Amino acid sequence: MSEKGARSSRFSGALVPEAAALNASIDFDKRLLDVDVAGSCAHAQMLAAQGIISDADADAIVSGLAEVKAEFERGEHTYDPSLEDIHMNVEARLTEKIGDPGRRLHTGRSRNDQVATDLRLYARSAAADIIKLIDAVRGELVELAATHIDVIMPGYTHLQRAQPVRLSHHLMAYETMLRRDRGRVYDAAERASECPLGSGALAATTFPIDRHAVANTLGFARITQNSMDAVSDRDFVVELIAALALCQVHLSRLGEEIWLWLSQEFRFAKLDEGYCSGSSIMPQKVNPDIAELIRAKTGRVVGDWVAMMTVLKGLPLAYNKDLQETQEPLYDAVDTVSGSLRVCIGMIAGIDFDVVRLREAVGEGYLLATELADYLAAKGVPFRAAHDAAGAVVRAAIDSHHSLAALELAELKRHHSAFEADVFEWLDPDAAINRRDIVGGPARSQVLVQIADAKADLKQ
Repeated sequence: MSEKGARSSRFSGALVPEAAALNASIDFDKRLLDVDVAGSCAHAQMLAAQGIISDADADAIVSGLAEVKAEFERGEHTYDPSLEDIHMNVEARLTEKIGDPGRRLHTGRSRNDQVATDLRLYARSAAADIIKLIDAVRGELVELAATHIDVIMPGYTHLQRAQPVRLSHHLMAYETMLRRDRGRVYDAAERASECPLGSGALAATTFPIDRHAVANTLGFARITQNSMDAVSDRDFVVELIAALALCQVHLSRLGEEIWLWLSQEFRFAKLDEGYCSGSSIMPQKVNPDIAELIRAKTGRVVGDWVAMMTVLKGLPLAYNKDLQETQEPLYDAVDTVSGSLRVCIGMIAGIDFDVVRLREAVGEGYLLATELADYLAAKGVPFRAAHDAAGAVVRAAIDSHHSLAALELAELKRHHSAFEADVFEWLDPDAAINRRDIVGGPARSQVLVQIADAKADLKQ
């Protein structure tokens, strides 16, 4: 048995019950069953290839592991908390079934490098699943943007109406965020693609194992280069949780906007009632509870990252039992973000925008004031002077309760002589948006490019 949590004939008795309960990790690390069995199979096959165990032993181990895995999955054999973790539960059951070949499985490895390998395999698999979910949310945003390519709405800064934009441009901003999230999750998975098996408890092994063979079998890109670092490294967990935390932040921002759009103050959209809840006392209420929960769960995932950093911050080399506490934050972050992404797929698809209300809102709040400043600047007026003149025009419109387009040319000229009759062409919101025809802008042509680029990326 390896150094990690081992109790053998060296000990005169078992852990006291309270200590055993604290020590055991089987309640949460049982999710490593698949990767633990895969790692053990690869290790056994390598041992046989190197002549360290016989081919017959390796065959018995591999077939026995398949049976053990099936038994646990079907619930035919239950996990034993006294065996601490998934690794010892699998090995103990394997030995019960096949005898001495099962006892040879652990040759040349420790539970320290075993769990490090399992966690890397799990992190890579979880990252791949999350990437698929991120892409699914991105796909819904792209489709929603394409459907509403000609819908305009107010753009905001400080939650104050600022300038008109396309709804599609607004939606594609979230696709852009999620594309970055995808890249960060992918990068974290790539850095997790190092196989630590063969590092032993901390000082490798004297057996002539083939680390590259095991790494290749398990799909790792490379092997770790320092055995002490390999068994104690959880940087890949920190990186993955950090990427997930930022992804959840972006989902929270989207949830916040949906929450605002559904309010009676905005009235920009309605949401499929399958993503809303009612009130226990007010019969009329339809509350966007799911969007609120997505927003709230950000604190949980950020907390998982903080927990990881706090566990790791003072650990000496090499393995310490503290590292057991790095598993639950990882599992929680993966589960929380995966659940939020799954909900977002349907929630985005279930949004029904009030395009009339969105356009009406563009006409409220003098969103075209920047066009007046740009108009004067295009006439050669220094921008700061143009900005001041446009501000004076807005004040006059407010005082007279008129829109900018309803002001007389004479009134405009009173604030700057450079205003001419063609200024009213600049006060059409659709034209104002389409004048912003530069890369990254909200013009129709540019948003179509953004949508096409996103669709091409999603097809890769």
